[in-house]
Amino acid sequence: MSDQAIPMTSHRPYLLRALYEWITDNGMTPHVLVDATLDGVNVPPHVVKDGRVVLNIAERAVAKLELDNQSIRFTARFAGASHPVVVPIPAVLAIYARETGQGMALPEDAGDPAGPDDAPPSPDGGGEDPPHSPKRGAHLRVVK
Repeated sequence: MSDQAIPMTSHRPYLLRALYEWITDNGMTPHVLVDATLDGVNVPPHVVKDGRVVLNIAERAVAKLELDNQSIRFTARFAGASHPVVVPIPAVLAIYARETGQGMALPEDAGDPAGPDDAPPSPDGGGEDPPHSPKRGAHLRVVK
């Protein structure tokens, strides 16, 4: 067996779709945490806070939802006006259920622009940080 890694496509879109299906199958509302500072993110500027935005991607909240290997695309209403939204997969930091906070921070791919210190911890607090990473508090919160 060779020491060289075999190049593979990103696992992030597959995890995103699987978690979306798990959340919706359980009757919950899927939300994604997005780094709105990355190139290609198209969201209304007034919804961005501190460079991030949480988007409700439930089928009842959006129109024409597409989750493919490159991006999440849909049309949604913000402050009563319809806007097209595009979120490249590398900009998705986490997906979770609004009602319970269960979900996960998406792991990085080797080529992702975000560094290891930019990834938020899992919303349910599961798992342990690697020994070299400092412990941090959760970045996600339930908003009612």
